[in-house]
Amino acid sequence: MARYTGPKSKIARRFGEPIEGYSKALQKKNYPPGQHGRGRRKKQSEYAIQLAEKQKAKYIYGVLERQFAKMFGIASRKQGITGENLLQLLESRLDNVVYRLGIAPTRRGARQLVSHKHVLVNGEVVNIPSYTLKPGDVVAVRERSKSLEAISTSLAGKSNRYPWLEWDNTSLAGKFVSIPTRDDIPENIKEQLIVELYSK
Repeated sequence: MARYTGPKSKIARRFGEPIEGYSKALQKKNYPPGQHGRGRRKKQSEYAIQLAEKQKAKYIYGVLERQFAKMFGIASRKQGITGENLLQLLESRLDNVVYRLGIAPTRRGARQLVSHKHVLVNGEVVNIPSYTLKPGDVVAVRERSKSLEAISTSLAGKSNRYPWLEWDNTSLAGKFVSIPTRDDIPENIKEQLIVELYSK
């Protein structure tokens, strides 16, 4: 199972945003990592800005390069705006929906819950984090996993819900109602820069 396993705080400092969730390092060291982090940086090229935006999107959703490029190919073949299609595909991933529903506090945690067979999709165990959900699919916590402390703690601390998802707290199940629009997706990603990068 390929995934990024490197330092989280370094990624947050590189982009100046809490990519993997809240990080104390971002408050203490609000400059990029590395020995030249505090120094004056030269003006970034157009390519560097586009590449950084793609890297940021990859780290936010926990997707590696080959998988991300494959998703971009699918997005570009679909009707509509390519950048928006790409974000919609990323939001439709099972690990992301488990995180959005509040079953896990982070996408990394959601990926682990899915891989360890704690999650059902339409009543069937699915242990593939990249599984793409379709509107109407029901994501639920497996019966024997409902007592897990990690899940109950995460659900207790989750308050914000999303318009494209429905959640039933009694059955610990959520419905993927519809594919989100760009306005509904809260991530700070300039998807047009990613499209421009892949168009070169």
